[in-house]
Amino acid sequence: MLANNLRQEVRSHIFQEVTRSICPECRKVIDAQVLLRDGGVYLRKQCPDHGWHEALVSSDINWYLESLKYNKPGAIPFDFAMPVDKGCPSDCGLCPEHQQHTCVGLIEITTRCNLNCPICFADASPGYDLSLQQVETILDRLVETEGNPEVVQISGGEPTLHPQLMEILAAARKRGIYHVMLNTNGLRLAQDMDFVRKLSKYKPIVYLQFDGLTQGVYQTLRGRKLLDIKKQALENIHDAGMNVQLVATVVQGINNNEIGDILRFGLDHPAILGVCYQPATFAGRCLNHHDPMNRTTLPDVLHALEAQTEGMFRVDDFRPVPCPHPSCLARTYAFVDGKEVIPIPRIMNVDDYLDFVTNRLVPEYSIELQATLDSLWSMSAIMGNDKTTEALMRCCNPSLPMGENSESMINHFFMVHVHGFMDEHTLDVKRSMKCCVHQLLPDGRAVPFCAYNNLGYREQMKKQFEGQTVG
Repeated sequence: MLANNLRQEVRSHIFQEVTRSICPECRKVIDAQVLLRDGGVYLRKQCPDHGWHEALVSSDINWYLESLKYNKPGAIPFDFAMPVDKGCPSDCGLCPEHQQHTCVGLIEITTRCNLNCPICFADASPGYDLSLQQVETILDRLVETEGNPEVVQISGGEPTLHPQLMEILAAARKRGIYHVMLNTNGLRLAQDMDFVRKLSKYKPIVYLQFDGLTQGVYQTLRGRKLLDIKKQALENIHDAGMNVQLVATVVQGINNNEIGDILRFGLDHPAILGVCYQPATFAGRCLNHHDPMNRTTLPDVLHALEAQTEGMFRVDDFRPVPCPHPSCLARTYAFVDGKEVIPIPRIMNVDDYLDFVTNRLVPEYSIELQATLDSLWSMSAIMGNDKTTEALMRCCNPSLPMGENSESMINHFFMVHVHGFMDEHTLDVKRSMKCCVHQLLPDGRAVPFCAYNNLGYREQMKKQFEGQTVG
């Protein structure tokens, strides 16, 4: 008989749930456990061939758990490209089991690049260009599946190297796509003002790679001292009348101490209307320079913003974006008037409208305001256009002084956005199933972005189009 004073040992974690992931060595789809431990959230999984693997998913249990309330039903595309066969994540294209439509369609028009960044998740290199006809086929398919698609990002590689970039931008505009974004490292924009003037005719929102305000950051992350080039690109963009969103890849121990400085720089520059922070994802060339247990996660950026801006932005100013899986993305907006910066959640209770799980139905008189906030906390909300500015004006009026029209108010609003992408260590199928950022392919498929980077789809494209060039 056991002694009465014996006690069973207690596990060091709280078991949260089971999901599906992949083995980081062979990419086989396997079961995974989501565990809560020591203030963080971890993904633990076992491959029958390569053993146990564990990775930090979130450094803040409370943020992770609270984010789950900010979820909403997904919209259904008008058509699907793939049947349900092997099950998620092996039927990407989309299949009928995918839980969200395409909010942002991403088209990589070239794999060529004029940098050789050590952390490039796309492993950009001379490989192929898509032809104008292929891009037009992609755009027509997007219209077919979405009806009125709102956002297309033209990306690469470095898309400014594509000889038919202007024709591609014109093709997107011709199809009535509301927001066309250009993802760029800015080198050509800094060096070729004539090119910038031509670009401005199509009025893309420039999504500019901008990792910090010290040369050492660029030397480490991009292989070159690029700070002066980045600043010149911004001046040229501003002179041409275009708007910019900065995009900072955040790497633990390299530039996570410059998160606040990047934000202040963005607020002070007249061309910049927002900053997007992206904790580094260990894919492509970044694959061999990582520790999956010691990495920057989404809430790390939020806490750094609060500390490094001395409370100008606080963690509680941010809300998860409900259209993808809510643990993927956090966002806030601020009203800016000179040196005065007022985050929108401090003047209205956005939780009354964005907490889709625990809140009761909003009163009838608030339905319009709920629709307004829903449009702002969406992946399709882009700064620098009348639609977003007018939505922000409706939220702030009468709490703050407003101008007469959206054109006069565009530079009075600023967006801060943190997007935590997944890699082979952190891939969680339930997040992938709700993804609304999709890689658009010439064969008509739309592949969730993190699946594209981690499940062999990128490699398939490179193999299929290797050597295809334009111009």
